[in-house]
Amino acid sequence: MAQETTQQAPPSAPTAPARALLPFILPAVLVGVAASLLFVGVSTAGEELQHLLWGTLPDALGVGRFSVLWMFAVLVATGIAVGLVVWKVPGHAGPDPATVGLDAPALPPAVLPGLVLATVLMLAGGPSLGPENPLIAVNAGLAAWLGARFLPRTPGALWPVLAEAATIGALFGTPVAAALVISEALAGRPMPGRLWDNVFAPLTAGTCGAITTALVARPTFDLGLPPMGHPHARDLLAALVIASVAALLGMCAVHAFPYVHAAFRRLRHPMLMLPAGGVVLGALAALGGQLTLFKGVTEIGRLAHDPEGWSAGQFATMAVVKLAALLVAATCGFRGGRIFPAVFVGTALGLCAHALVPAVHPSLGVATGVLGMLLAITRQAWMSLFTAAVLVGSPGTLTLLCVASLPAWLLVTGRPQMQLREDGTPVR
Repeated sequence: MAQETTQQAPPSAPTAPARALLPFILPAVLVGVAASLLFVGVSTAGEELQHLLWGTLPDALGVGRFSVLWMFAVLVATGIAVGLVVWKVPGHAGPDPATVGLDAPALPPAVLPGLVLATVLMLAGGPSLGPENPLIAVNAGLAAWLGARFLPRTPGALWPVLAEAATIGALFGTPVAAALVISEALAGRPMPGRLWDNVFAPLTAGTCGAITTALVARPTFDLGLPPMGHPHARDLLAALVIASVAALLGMCAVHAFPYVHAAFRRLRHPMLMLPAGGVVLGALAALGGQLTLFKGVTEIGRLAHDPEGWSAGQFATMAVVKLAALLVAATCGFRGGRIFPAVFVGTALGLCAHALVPAVHPSLGVATGVLGMLLAITRQAWMSLFTAAVLVGSPGTLTLLCVASLPAWLLVTGRPQMQLREDGTPVR
C-alpha cells in the first residue's frame, strides 16, 4: 500500500527574549531624538535663507520676488554656491547624489559639514529636491561615528538602520513610514528571528524621531481635501487609469535619468555642472512658475487649497515641468532626495485628471497620482501607499489605492530605477 507523505510547514522562527532587545532601546532613542533635531535645524536654516533670498533681498532691490529674472538669477547663483561647496569643502559634499538612495552608507565625519551646507543651500535656492537623502546620510554618519566611540558594544551595522528609520520618522512626523520602509528593506535580506524583533529598534528610533519633530515643529501632511464617500465603479476605473498614467510618466523620467546624468558629467567639473543645472532649472521655472520651485511641500498645500484654481493644461504643465526639474536637479549634482518633488508631480497630475473629468474626486485623483508617481520614482511600495493615503486622509480611498497599485507596480517592477551605479548604469 502506497504511503502518503505529509509536508509540514517549516517551523516559524522563535521570538527574541526581551533581554535581547532591551540593550537597543537607548541607542534607538538617542538616534531618534538627534536625527529629528538635525532635521528641524537644517529645515529651519533653509527656510530662513529662503526668506532672505526670495523675500528680503528682492524687496530691497526692487525686483519681483518670483519674476523670471529673479528666479533665473537665484537658481544659477545656487548652482554656483553648491558647486563651490562640492569643489572646495573637504569631502566634496559626499558621493554623486545620483548614485545614492535612501539607504545611504555611513560617511566619514569630515564629509558631513559640506553635505549639510550643500543641502541648506539647495533647500533655500529653489531646486526641486527634498532633504531626505542627505539627511539620512548625515545622520547615519554621525550615528556610526558617535556610536563607535560611546556605545562600542552596539553592532556597527545597526547605526545606519536606526538613522534611516529615525530620519524618515522625523520627516513624515510618524513612525509608520519608517516601519514600512525598514520592513520592505528587510524582506530582501537574510533575517534571523521574527520580523517584529528585527524592526523593534528601528521602530523605536522612528517613533522618537517622529515624536520629537511633532513636539518641536508640528508637521502635517493632510492636504485638507474634501473626503471621499463610498466608492463607485467609476472611481475604480479612475484610480486604475490615473495611477497607471502617473507610473508611466514617472518611468519616462527614470529612463531619461542616465542620459541626462551623462550629459552633465561631460562637463567634468562641479563649477560647470551645477551652474549649468541652475541655468536649466531657471528656464524651467520661467515655464512652470513659482509653484514648481523648492521641494514642493508648501506648494502642494497651495494646489490642494484651491483644486479649481487652475485649468487642466496648467496642472499638466506644472506636473511635467516639476518632473523635468526633479530630473535635472538630481543629475547635475544638487544634494537632495526625490520623494517630495515626486509627491508634487503626482498631486498636480491628479488635480489635472479632476479638471479634465470633474466626476473624478480630487482626493482620489491626488492619492492615485501620488501613488503611481512614487512607485516609479522610489520603488518603495509600502511608503508610496502610505504617503498617498496620508495626504488625503480619506478612508474611502484605501481599497482603491491597493487595487490601483497592482497595475502600476506591473509597469515599474523589474525596470531601471532612478538611481545609478558608480559606472553610470541604472540600478534595477
